[in-house]
Amino acid sequence: MAKEKLFDYIILGAGSAGCVLANRLSENPALDVHVLEAGPMDHKLMIHIPAGVYNVYKDPSINWNYNSESEPGCNGRQIQLPRGKVLGGSSSINSMVYMRGHPLDYDRWAQAPGLEDWGYAHCLPYFKRCESSDRGENEWRGGHGPLGVTRGHLENPLFDALWEAGQQSGQGTTEDLNGYKPEGIARLDSTSKNGRRSSAAVAHLKPALARPNLSLETGALVNRILIENKRAVGVEYVSRGNTRELRASKAVIVCCGAIKTPQLLMLSGIGPADYLKTMDIRSELNLPGVGQNLQDHLTVITGFECTQPVTLHHLTQPLSKLRVGVQWLLTRSGIGASNIWEMGGMVYGNTDAAHPNLQYHFTPVYSEWAGRKILLYPGYQLNCDQLRPLSRGEVKLHSTDPRDRPAAHFNYLSHPQDLKELVEALKVMQDILTQPAFDEFRGKRITPAPEITSDRELTDHVRATAETDYHPSGTCKMGSDDQAVVDSELRVRGIDGLRVVDASVMPTIVSGNLNAPTQMIAERAADYLLGKSPLSPEHPHFHFEDHSTT
Repeated sequence: MAKEKLFDYIILGAGSAGCVLANRLSENPALDVHVLEAGPMDHKLMIHIPAGVYNVYKDPSINWNYNSESEPGCNGRQIQLPRGKVLGGSSSINSMVYMRGHPLDYDRWAQAPGLEDWGYAHCLPYFKRCESSDRGENEWRGGHGPLGVTRGHLENPLFDALWEAGQQSGQGTTEDLNGYKPEGIARLDSTSKNGRRSSAAVAHLKPALARPNLSLETGALVNRILIENKRAVGVEYVSRGNTRELRASKAVIVCCGAIKTPQLLMLSGIGPADYLKTMDIRSELNLPGVGQNLQDHLTVITGFECTQPVTLHHLTQPLSKLRVGVQWLLTRSGIGASNIWEMGGMVYGNTDAAHPNLQYHFTPVYSEWAGRKILLYPGYQLNCDQLRPLSRGEVKLHSTDPRDRPAAHFNYLSHPQDLKELVEALKVMQDILTQPAFDEFRGKRITPAPEITSDRELTDHVRATAETDYHPSGTCKMGSDDQAVVDSELRVRGIDGLRVVDASVMPTIVSGNLNAPTQMIAERAADYLLGKSPLSPEHPHFHFEDHSTT
């Protein structure tokens, strides 16, 4: 086994968090930083064309293409779980929606002992430092960060209809869900810039690779973290068929995501000792919370046929694809520069929610998957996530082979409140899509089938059709209780020189997409690692209506 150079920091995973850390840590020329990524470089053109998301998001050459275990609450189905296996991680294959979550999500984190500095006022300056929004810099938005963030710009009368329906239904509208009013129907932001996907790799890592103190190795699968005397001293990994070791003098930083990070920790002997014994893994540290607290956003869909020729179903036709591709290549504009999911919203499914508990993603086309191929139909589609699930799952191991997929038991819908809120989601979607604004476009309802109307029928429909919105989190949560894996500065509790920085550290899932908060977490982690004083808290005013009856 080859032993190689000593680095200050070794970052495991070049995804959303790893790319941010690589950039920020290597800004100090005195530090040697090395990044290991299991996937390839992001050379595929379709990664960088926003509308190419449907081409890449299930591509097995750049995707782990996991499945969950059989989910009892979803009629025993295995739920598909794509995860990026490429430079940029899932930020290179996702639908690019930039959403931070609600300020109260972070204020809830800060209520836990030891996490007082994780309230929204402390997180906001790091969101702003990370982004460069085309909306312009203001109290809520950043204008000079590496990550390009662009407001949706594609014109389509169905987008206009959803905006009007938001007003007609009373569900409301807003100019910026990441700004003053974080609720209502709105144009969404995407992680794109100048018509191209702004993945974490493009925004953070690639510019930094010009520095001599930052190095990157792709096709490098980590077998285990090396632990000596309760300290992480390096990693063992496989690259091009050879097993190698690398050593870190300051820290090993695990950024493999909420599914693979607990897998790697357990393979390294960090996790529930009794369970590791059953897998014949020598325990280095009994840390019961590793792999526990798994959370995700389930989504349900409502779709209607469209009676007017305004949908994007033609995009799968060869001539249409050619025209869109040529326009994008020549001008970085047109439909190719759109992630298609340009409109959505944060809304209430019931009056007990303290802030919006449902999230819309809307697209002016109806789609179905046939294996890895997407089929488009002349219709429009509204997806709705339940934002704050109470069900909790766990990640375990199928085997001690790091190439094997982790065993992700989400326990979807195991809490009755989650099922109730997804039934409510179907009802509020029906409400907004049957407002007068859609009268000139609305044909027959495609899903749920028109005859499905009762609560019992809607409940059965949820169990049969709900899918993930690809937001696993929480499996190495931060805190100070018995289930906490990392402390407030993301240090693994009980092992020196080891940090976890990714969505797994979230104590509870935030009310929105996870890419933006994951990058914010990494921005904060960089300051912790570098010993910098934290950015000063910021307290801009937010619109807030208390819909709670309690």
